[in-house]
Amino acid sequence: MKLEGLKTKFLGQDFKYFRSINSTQIYAKKLDNENRAKNGTVILSDIQTEGIGTHSRKWFTGKGDNLAFTFVLYPNCKLNNFERFTYLIAETMLETLQILYNINLQIKIPNDIVNNGKKIAGILTESISNFDIIKKIFVGIGLNVNQEIFPGNLSLISTSLKKEFNREFDREIILKKFLELFEEKYLQRL
Repeated sequence: MKLEGLKTKFLGQDFKYFRSINSTQIYAKKLDNENRAKNGTVILSDIQTEGIGTHSRKWFTGKGDNLAFTFVLYPNCKLNNFERFTYLIAETMLETLQILYNINLQIKIPNDIVNNGKKIAGILTESISNFDIIKKIFVGIGLNVNQEIFPGNLSLISTSLKKEFNREFDREIILKKFLELFEEKYLQRL
């Protein structure tokens, strides 16, 4: 996947794509530790072998049908600028899907996007601060896009855009639109 034609100032301009990786979140932190992550770096993988959800749960990514990505931010500003930050991310994903496909989903606070009570997306936000200044934010997002079969008990609690709306969705278009919308909202908070 490439992000050709992405209309952002910095978010996603450094884009790293993998067919398979242990975790985009782990890789983002590794890049940061090695001083190789730029502000706005986006890491996307078709498959995560150790995808991370909240509360140390595993996030199932399927085999290239979904979006599993992490982006790195270096805001260096006051903590109170980022109240309800995870909610802002979820709102932006809802807005993205509304604009592109006229789909209305719901936010399940604090960090899930659902339809008919089943999870379509999850958001993992981890930050590093120095007193009341946020230095780094790692945002991991898993969005079930075109997956049709969920193994085991996941079929009871998870769904995808394709399962819910009976059509194929373009992962790249969703990702680009989300990054463009989110960057604008993020810059307003700085």
